[in-house]
Amino acid sequence: MKLSPQDKQDKASPHPLAGGPPPPKVGDTSRAQRSHGVGEADGAPGPPWLSLPADMAEVLAPAVPDVVAQIIEAVPNQIPAYHIARTERFSEVLFLGVQGALEQLLSLPGTDHPALNEESRQLVAALGAGEFRQGRSMDALLAAYRTSARITFRGLSEACARLGLPMEVVVDLGETILAYIDELSAVSVQAYAVEQSAHAGALEVRRADLVAALVGGGAELHEVRRLASGADWHLPQQMAAAVFPLAAAASVRMRLGTSGIVVERESEATAIVGITQSERLRPRLQEVFAGSSAVLGPAVAWDAVPHSHRVAQLLAAQLPLGDPVDPEEPIFATDHLSRIVLGSETQVMEDLAVRRLAPLEALGPAKRRVLEETLLLWLVHWGQRLPVARELGIHAQTVGYRVAKLKDLFGGDLEDPLVRFELELVLRSRIR
Repeated sequence: MKLSPQDKQDKASPHPLAGGPPPPKVGDTSRAQRSHGVGEADGAPGPPWLSLPADMAEVLAPAVPDVVAQIIEAVPNQIPAYHIARTERFSEVLFLGVQGALEQLLSLPGTDHPALNEESRQLVAALGAGEFRQGRSMDALLAAYRTSARITFRGLSEACARLGLPMEVVVDLGETILAYIDELSAVSVQAYAVEQSAHAGALEVRRADLVAALVGGGAELHEVRRLASGADWHLPQQMAAAVFPLAAAASVRMRLGTSGIVVERESEATAIVGITQSERLRPRLQEVFAGSSAVLGPAVAWDAVPHSHRVAQLLAAQLPLGDPVDPEEPIFATDHLSRIVLGSETQVMEDLAVRRLAPLEALGPAKRRVLEETLLLWLVHWGQRLPVARELGIHAQTVGYRVAKLKDLFGGDLEDPLVRFELELVLRSRIR
């Protein structure tokens, strides 16, 4: 049947997948306008529909209703995502949307117009954006486009055969349908990506707000829950803060997935990780933070995250000054609590060292270092010479000689439990 311009406007409707208000109505293009396209512009070939007969729409109009019926039956039946969403309203809008898309396709023969005018381009873009808003990937919509193209070509080419149209027309019709579907797909994919990017940007802002509230402390539980909801994250009962270089943020975020949040904060990246009571937790965290030089604070409730974050930062600040760590393995603060204590008040520890190590002040650097190492191991091993000798790789008699020298320097202080404790503290803070 032939559709008048008014019929086209009355039947124009949003595609059922767009999830938005009806699009602007697409105006009709007269046959006279369609018949004035040029074959080539500046030597560039025209679109494949340029060589089709200008009256193609009228010739193929009787076949359109059957093609539309086949598409609206096949799309929800063959594509699971749309089968689930199938309702009476879905079917109604699908019918009108598919019919409008075919009308746009059949307005092209004999012209050099682009596949989509401004109004139809906006509609197709709305389809892509709507897919993201409804929580689907682009796979379903692209599959719907391919299915529709296949059915359209089969139905219209059969009509061409019945009408005795030459093979060249059928070939050009096939190229036209493919080019048309390619354009629909490209516009929808781009709109999907734009919507996804905008959502991701807004989501990152909300996640940064949540991390700031957790790390900063002082927020009420209802406020933290509101921020967690906006950040699309379930607030766990136990969590830990982790700090690591900014360069590792992207890889950690990808591996962490939905079990945590990663944000870039000034000179470091911070992650808040949900902690569960599972034997697989530690290996999982080692896998997530592998190669990131991350330091993880202790597991805490939501209102103690500032403590977990502070402990992780304290240990991270000490690591470059101590023994080198394996960058492939994350550091768990709970394995180094004494180290954190020793390094948390560096000036106080230095003052204590000046006081307790004063007897060694007159020695040269090399001799002092040797005696400090010996004294620490002697304190650790409760005065047993053999374990000290084994660790230092020296003879037990040499250990005895050094200990005798230390006793001469320190006198009776080495018999005082408090002095021995403070000596071990300052020596551990220096010798790691």
